[in-house]
Amino acid sequence: MNIEQIDALKQRVLAGGQITEKEALALSRTAEKEALYAAADAIRAHFMGPVVDLCSIMNARSGRCSEDCKWCSQSRYFKTGVPEYPLVSEEEGVKHALEVDHHGIGHFSLVTSGRAMKPKQVAQACEIYKAIGRRSTIKLCASMGLLREPELRKLKDAGVVRYHCNIETAPSHFPTLCSTHTFEDKLRTIREAKAVGMKVCSGGIFGMGETLAQRIEMAFTLRDIGVDSIPINILNPIEGTPLQGSQPLPDDEVLVSIAMFRFINPTAHLRFAGGRNLIAGIQEKALAAGISAALVGDLLTTLGASVEQDKAMFKRLGRGAVAE
Repeated sequence: MNIEQIDALKQRVLAGGQITEKEALALSRTAEKEALYAAADAIRAHFMGPVVDLCSIMNARSGRCSEDCKWCSQSRYFKTGVPEYPLVSEEEGVKHALEVDHHGIGHFSLVTSGRAMKPKQVAQACEIYKAIGRRSTIKLCASMGLLREPELRKLKDAGVVRYHCNIETAPSHFPTLCSTHTFEDKLRTIREAKAVGMKVCSGGIFGMGETLAQRIEMAFTLRDIGVDSIPINILNPIEGTPLQGSQPLPDDEVLVSIAMFRFINPTAHLRFAGGRNLIAGIQEKALAAGISAALVGDLLTTLGASVEQDKAMFKRLGRGAVAE
């Protein structure tokens, strides 16, 4: 696909149109990569503006997960040495949330390991959220597995405005990575979270053996779901997991994938998430290829990014951070 064709697709998206999967595949194979990145950045600027939306998470329950997701250090199937502890106390949760709020970060989420929180545990989490709400105006999110509508509604009533449930990869690739739950289980939780009135944050991980075409398939699936925020993780091959020997993706492939996600999901936040240390050398290029948001601070079992360093980088690039 040449520069003129890239520009034509960009103009269609800017006008509110969509590209097809066939066009996306052709676009991803273009030799004019810099033109592709620039077009994706123009789409980002048009729909998302010049700011970078920030969120942060707390690893609120760790380890002993019943699921066999091949990328995850918290699965009980793999020996990774990850810390194991139950749901944090109300005091710990509130303290962490207030620290996040102090840094001017817009959203805060409790993230728990396991297939799904039990009703009693959800009730405990709701008390933490209510306590945060009494002391802060930060927007609250939750990531607590494959919950069903009754528990999701309780979280919503406790002040949670956005639910996080990654689809992780393309529907065609998911069965090779997890056998203890299905892709449809993910979609059901997302549908029910939307049904109770929550926004949805859902994305995936690049570099788990999927093809570029499957990453495009994932992007179209997220478009069909209609999510507001798409975390883009880069696989950190953790020792002890089945993916420990995975080779990193070439930088250009990461950037092309991000640009394709922006073309396909022009009005969703594309969010830096886990594995950012693995693409440190291209972070600025990624911000100029479609990224509009970032997960900062605690990144579960891997090292997160410094909030102040992030803000300095965004400012240097003319992309001020914002608490939406």
